[in-house]
Amino acid sequence: MKIKDITNCIEEIAPLNYAEDFDNVGLLIGDFETNVTGVLVTLDTLEAVIDEAIEKNCNLIVSFHPIIFSGLKKLNGKNYVEKTVLKAIKNDIAIYAMHTALDNSIIGVNAKICEVLGLINTKILIPQKNTIKKLTTYAPISNVEKVRQALFNAGAGMIGNYENCSFNTNGIGTYKGNENSNPSIGKKGEIHSEKETLISVIFEKHKEQNILAELLKAHIFEFQISQRWHRILPLTVVQSF
Repeated sequence: MKIKDITNCIEEIAPLNYAEDFDNVGLLIGDFETNVTGVLVTLDTLEAVIDEAIEKNCNLIVSFHPIIFSGLKKLNGKNYVEKTVLKAIKNDIAIYAMHTALDNSIIGVNAKICEVLGLINTKILIPQKNTIKKLTTYAPISNVEKVRQALFNAGAGMIGNYENCSFNTNGIGTYKGNENSNPSIGKKGEIHSEKETLISVIFEKHKEQNILAELLKAHIFEFQISQRWHRILPLTVVQSF
């Protein structure tokens, strides 16, 4: 098992892009491709924790607080942060921090505190902005069900206690490919009209890359990546709200 296998599981619970802007989360020291010999979990990564990891043959420390919070300009061992980082590097010990990514998780630290206190009807008091996104894409009638199901399977369309939620409307799409195009329906250089369905779904932002990847696999149209729109064109737009 590699470090990335463990961090991928952690990030399903506490996605890194849920962390506050001021925070420093994720793999702070180490290589994702390193094979794991053992994992040590801690609140803070101090020098004594590094010593314990060495003793127990653990080359990955999962910490709540990040040992590196702001930029380090020197590593001379003049304070406890520098000493800890130096010792971790010398002994090939990786350090991963969760902090506010776990704080903001619906099943994170605060949720556990609420559970212990016996609280009911709990909710996030200061919700993080832009955690929900909306994807709008268009698919020919023959391809609609495959595309829609691929989006659902990737985690789109979840609203509270409901799943497979989407908005759909039918219409006529037109396009004309240039000499560099490779249309799957129609011919390059000719205007083509196609009965299409607009599909709109919402999703949690940490699922975006997987959702877009599955969309590309399922859709029969040719896609292009455009920096202008920062998303896949000509058929897909992703918005934050």
